[in-house]
Amino acid sequence: MQPLLLTMGDPTGIGPELIIKTLLEQSLQQMHHPVQIVGDVGILCHAGKIFGCEGKPERLKNGLYTLSFGDKKLIVHSCSELDLTSVHYGQPDTDCGKAMVDYVEYAISHCLDKTAAGIVTCPINKAAINAAGYHFPGHTELLAERCGVDKVVMMLAGERLKVCLVTTHLAYRDVPAKLSREEILQTIRITAKALQQQFGIQQPRLAVLALNPHASENGLFGDEEQRIIAPAIKAAQAEGIAADGPHSADTLFHFAAKGAYDAVICMYHDQGLIPLKLLHFDDAVNVTLGLPIVRTSVDHGTAYDLAGTGKANTASLVAALKMAEQMASN
Repeated sequence: MQPLLLTMGDPTGIGPELIIKTLLEQSLQQMHHPVQIVGDVGILCHAGKIFGCEGKPERLKNGLYTLSFGDKKLIVHSCSELDLTSVHYGQPDTDCGKAMVDYVEYAISHCLDKTAAGIVTCPINKAAINAAGYHFPGHTELLAERCGVDKVVMMLAGERLKVCLVTTHLAYRDVPAKLSREEILQTIRITAKALQQQFGIQQPRLAVLALNPHASENGLFGDEEQRIIAPAIKAAQAEGIAADGPHSADTLFHFAAKGAYDAVICMYHDQGLIPLKLLHFDDAVNVTLGLPIVRTSVDHGTAYDLAGTGKANTASLVAALKMAEQMASN
């Protein structure tokens, strides 16, 4: 069985200690797919000391290591050898920025050549990767370019609710101009296909949200619903996709959380993430739909305020691993 590759993320954030903590909590051992780490052996050994564990690395071949913490072991693809004396929590330098990208690119290449089943990513620092010369807003854009994909969809998912975003990290004033019939239709298509192929849902039920309050009250509060969103829904329905709307966001989530829909198509970031995080603050998963490979991620940042304390919650990482395994199996 091909392994899932878990990338370490920012060496100065909580990623390394989350990996060690999931190992010590037996979460990695409970996975059906083997989980291998892409990161830095020295940094992982340092993270082990947070929990009073001495890491013992053993070099295998081709950059692979077995890293033992007592009777518990990790297989590590060591893609960097950072100087531990210059790595400080919350202070990533350009070497750390380069390492973050190297981990992800290594994992992508193994998924594309079918030697890995999927990627699960720990959080990175976007400013650090840009300072290192990689001009991407984050993981999603890097994955899309390396996989040769023009359009991907960010999905945030938990057991009770899945939300997919038409626009992501934009100022609110820029959202209406970024919305178009084609962008919304593409988001619906990609979501429906991914839910079928990677989540095993034969006919996904999709709710499409309005942009304006009360779905604009027939144009009283804006015309995006009539001009852009409704035509996109009709086009999706004509393709056999079970999408409906535009729904007023202030009522729809009540029904979606009760199981009326498999996913909700949201027009902007906080429209979807506020209800999602209300229900799944600790265990939400960030999923990139539309890639030729499986990719999930924790739904939180580097948490520099917690880095080095051992207190970071592993729930999102465990959920991301389980969801990647489900997607890879489908």
